[in-house]
Amino acid sequence: MTKIETTTAGSLPRTQALIDANAARTFEDDGFTLKSTPEYEGLVAEAVRDVVERQRNAGITQPGDGEFGKAMSNAVDYGAWWAYSFQRNAGLSLTGQNIYTQEPVRSEPGNVQLTSFPDRRDWSIFAEAYQDPSSGISTGKNATEFPATTGPISYTGQAAIAADTKNLSAALEAGETGFLTAIAPGSAARIDNKFYPTEQAHIDAWTASLREEYKAVTDAGLIVQLDDPSLAENWDQINPEPSIEDYLAFTQIRIDAINESIKGLPKELVRLHLCWGSWHGPHTTDIELKHILKTVLSANVGQISFEAANARHEHEWSVWEDNKDIIPDDLVLVPGVVGHSTNLVEHPELVAQRIERFAKVVGPERVIAATDCGLGGRVHPQIAWAKLESLGEGARLAAARI
Repeated sequence: MTKIETTTAGSLPRTQALIDANAARTFEDDGFTLKSTPEYEGLVAEAVRDVVERQRNAGITQPGDGEFGKAMSNAVDYGAWWAYSFQRNAGLSLTGQNIYTQEPVRSEPGNVQLTSFPDRRDWSIFAEAYQDPSSGISTGKNATEFPATTGPISYTGQAAIAADTKNLSAALEAGETGFLTAIAPGSAARIDNKFYPTEQAHIDAWTASLREEYKAVTDAGLIVQLDDPSLAENWDQINPEPSIEDYLAFTQIRIDAINESIKGLPKELVRLHLCWGSWHGPHTTDIELKHILKTVLSANVGQISFEAANARHEHEWSVWEDNKDIIPDDLVLVPGVVGHSTNLVEHPELVAQRIERFAKVVGPERVIAATDCGLGGRVHPQIAWAKLESLGEGARLAAARI
């Protein structure tokens, strides 16, 4: 019988013990690098073993570490997933200003620039909802304070990534493949640049630094998932709305950075995660997949993970069908078939139907069913695990029918 592989997009609910232990950590003198202890690292290792086993029991065949090795809380703080990279790279410092507090920036034709997060077009259209604390929309007000680039960027996370690969590898069974997430260069470079002469030089510096993390993961025989919401999400952070042509040129720079950062790494062990941002907002100003798909497909990766379950983008499965002639023959699709943006637990039959759509486009052997985005901090843990069980059951239903 055909087997449909399953995975997640990364973040999974942390245990209360891990949340409490992380909250109790103190900072280094820079104000944003968290100190660690052997006791804390031992707790993380144990939690990774448990979360991998729990994924396995839910029917996940390519488990991750739940991002438990990343320095972040389980709270719904937009930007928290991003903060781990600040702990692993030199050249950063707190300046008292960040992407939430900076003055709005206006773009012009041929000169696309990102504005502050609160100046996003979706946030402006639905300002009343975003400012209402009872609306359920995360605004990022509680997110970790972001540093700026104030010196040469270089990788300092060797011990952290070694621990990540060791913990996940130890939790996997023989023959089982696991994955770790890592921020992509374009998304990492969204912090304020006060050192490099150009935006391109800033991205290039992040590209060179982060390659070391990616290589450490693939050298361990694990899949590295490059999280790059900037590819699609940046569209909403440009005011006024740019032309499609200008945006694609802006985005191609970030794709080129990915390709440079993974040059020479085993293609089958590199996954790109594309999304429109995991916060619970209306997302009415998201760019349509049809406009960016060809550009995204120029990334030299073996797998592409993308949102295919949420109400704003589920219909775009047909874009893959319409463009199947340009999908590389060796590319594996990793569609999200359960969502992070609703408390409803998807019925396994719906999950199966979503999987079958993509199996008809590229074949079942080139489909890995996944979650849209990380579930940790986005839905209640009890609901998150019910969603993963539905994902596993839906994959079994689809496999039996294909």
